[in-house]
Amino acid sequence: MKKILIVDDEEGMRIALSEALSRAGFDTICCCDGIEAVGELKSSQFAMVITDVKMPGMDGVALLREVKKITPETPVVIVTAYGTVDNAVEAMKQGACDYLLKPFSFENLIDIVRNGLSQAKGLFKGSAGESGNGSNGSRKNARSIITKDPEMIRILTMAREIAASNATVLIYGESGTGKELIAQYIHQNSRRRNKPFIAVNCAAIPDNLLESELFGHEKGSFTGASFRKFGKFEIAQGGTILLDEIGEMSMTLQSKLLRVLQEFEIDRIGGKEPVPIDVRVISTTNVDLKKAVKEHKFREDLYFRLNVIPLKIPPLRERKGDIEIVADYLLEMHAKKNKKNITGISREAILDLIGRKWKGNVRELQNCIERAVLLCQGRVIGIGDLIMEEREDQEMNHCELPSTTLEEMERRMIVKTLDENRGNRTHAARSLGISIRTLRNKLKEYKEKNLVVDTV
Repeated sequence: MKKILIVDDEEGMRIALSEALSRAGFDTICCCDGIEAVGELKSSQFAMVITDVKMPGMDGVALLREVKKITPETPVVIVTAYGTVDNAVEAMKQGACDYLLKPFSFENLIDIVRNGLSQAKGLFKGSAGESGNGSNGSRKNARSIITKDPEMIRILTMAREIAASNATVLIYGESGTGKELIAQYIHQNSRRRNKPFIAVNCAAIPDNLLESELFGHEKGSFTGASFRKFGKFEIAQGGTILLDEIGEMSMTLQSKLLRVLQEFEIDRIGGKEPVPIDVRVISTTNVDLKKAVKEHKFREDLYFRLNVIPLKIPPLRERKGDIEIVADYLLEMHAKKNKKNITGISREAILDLIGRKWKGNVRELQNCIERAVLLCQGRVIGIGDLIMEEREDQEMNHCELPSTTLEEMERRMIVKTLDENRGNRTHAARSLGISIRTLRNKLKEYKEKNLVVDTV
């Protein structure tokens, strides 16, 4: 359990913070001033410090400086009232990870604490907005993107940078990698965040219905058209439309979409005049559109219109360092949803998860963790709780796991990852989520034990 140091000269505030954090699963220690807090910091380890700004003796900013001297990596959250916001801003400049404005809600407190702890681990955590087709920018039911993989962080940084523009974005990636979450993340960080986010699955709607779904139709325009229907482009006016699995769209409809992107207007089926639109278009695909263009299955001119900003999401098997942190996040989410008091995943189970192919990527991992939460009878998920589909197709031979030591499982994982990266230690370390120094030490240890691993 993560331990948090609370520092405030007001007893009522100390009690309120402690009770709120305890309900969220954190352990807390309380101090009434900065000097007492420094003593605690020198004798114990804390995952975070939450301190008031105005306190007698050593104030919050002075305590922040002491924290950074004693344990520089410990995140510090400053608690401030409306009248001392300037002090909080100054504290942020000196290294505080965030500030909490009085009065605050329980949800706001927990969000700030969890985000601060994530940043301390070197994680990227961003909100992707509501799930569903009608997101209006609300943070209710927001889904998070969590990663520490350098390539994913680069992609998300680029996504945030281009969010303010109106350029079309084409997101590539295997099924289950979170392409729609990235699209929502772009929308949430754009000027359109308070307008609709509308997702359309081009693969799930028959061709003869997709045109009406996208562009709408007038009453009587075809048999069964008993009323005027507004299409998804009109519904998304001012916001963002996501064309999911764009590679499945027919060539005829592709030409009509191309005109929409060129003219910024749509034609309802049976309509007498075009309707102007102001919509940002983001598309996703799990197929190679360049290859589809060569095979005359996708229009080249539309491809260039959609591919202004290309983002390629790596599969989960190429960012093994994310598996543990994503599994922990999913565990917390599903344990809360199912009202189960589960505090973690055993190291043996984590190594087992890291060793899998994850053909379904994050979506498959989510299903696995949800099942494990439902099956787990204790407080820690063990390897026996991890029921997987198509176990015979997994990279590791799981029938041998009960008689395999954790050390041997770790060695197998390192050998396999080195092999996947053609012996490149730098790439292998990044995939494993460890430092190159740690990898070198492991390889040296294996050599000394005559468990030699040849690398280039």
